[in-house]
Amino acid sequence: MKKLLILLLFATTTFAQNVAKIDTGAINGANYRILFPENWKGKLVMYAHGYEFMGSPRQSRNPDFIKRMSTFLERGFAVAASDYQFQGFALPQGVDDTEALRQYFIGKYGKPDSTFMVGHSMGGGISLATIENFGDNYHGALPLCPFASRPYLQCRKEFDIYATFNGLFPNVVTSLKDIFDLNKPYQAQDSRKMFSRAKEIKAAIFAKDSLLALAFAKRFDLKIDDLPMSLFFNENVLRDIAQKAKGNPFDNTNTLYSGFPNDLEVNKKAERLPATVDAKIIFGKYERSGNINKPVVLMHTIYDQLIPPTYGVSNFENMVRQQTKDQYFTVKYTNGQGHCNFTPKQTAIAFDELRNWVKTGVKAKAGFVE
Repeated sequence: MKKLLILLLFATTTFAQNVAKIDTGAINGANYRILFPENWKGKLVMYAHGYEFMGSPRQSRNPDFIKRMSTFLERGFAVAASDYQFQGFALPQGVDDTEALRQYFIGKYGKPDSTFMVGHSMGGGISLATIENFGDNYHGALPLCPFASRPYLQCRKEFDIYATFNGLFPNVVTSLKDIFDLNKPYQAQDSRKMFSRAKEIKAAIFAKDSLLALAFAKRFDLKIDDLPMSLFFNENVLRDIAQKAKGNPFDNTNTLYSGFPNDLEVNKKAERLPATVDAKIIFGKYERSGNINKPVVLMHTIYDQLIPPTYGVSNFENMVRQQTKDQYFTVKYTNGQGHCNFTPKQTAIAFDELRNWVKTGVKAKAGFVE
């Protein structure tokens, strides 16, 4: 978990790759960085980063960005990545800013021989939305532990975790009522205090009922040691959504919760809030459809404390099947224990299989990646 903030943005990486040229600047207020390898072969990867806490360092300022893109650079691909115009929940904005950067690239450097879309976490969701809406501009996509469900459903999971947790473990974390109170000044939690705050949360819930804490974590596909950190992360996400939506887009007044040791107790005690704004305000643009027309290799870890496989794979797979687009979709999985916890070799294998699929027309096989 100590690598969580880094893994939200990038995969684990190999040694630094020599870069012949770096193009930096801003488009419509969104900073960008384009890396060109010494052996650039006229190929392009558009890269989308994951969720960033409001006020945290931006991707373009990360000194390790070059190393983190080595998988693509060493294969002769230029890598273009936008910071997006704002942080936090930025899935629709990330799609627009990535497309603006792609158009800038073509205008300045010409049309690449091939273009692939790659992203981690929320960036994986941006990758899928890009293929769904701008697929004609790409040859394929590699979403990694992606935000693949409908955005409302994915974020609603965070809301439900808080609603049920606050009912069973009151006064440990912030109430939903306070999180969505716009009269209180917004302030993102300091990510530097994440680990100390997580220790406090764990101590509090274990002091109350350790067995209930274990059962609660299991209900939401979490290891118990990851529950406190997930609560910390989720609070920032919900606070950010409250501000961007200018209210509460969720409503659990009619929700019947299940899967707990005592469902009756949970439903009686769960924190309940009505929606105060239309969810489409923040989740409507680039709603997930599953309507893909280019090869997509989705890779996911077997365990993910932020985007469990149900949300990162199964929900999107069902949408793809409903659209009868299975011929464009392949799922790879690893034994990784954590969000976007891939090795450089695993990322390279998935990317190479995607490229081979595009080159030969033979669909990549689904399954385990060592």
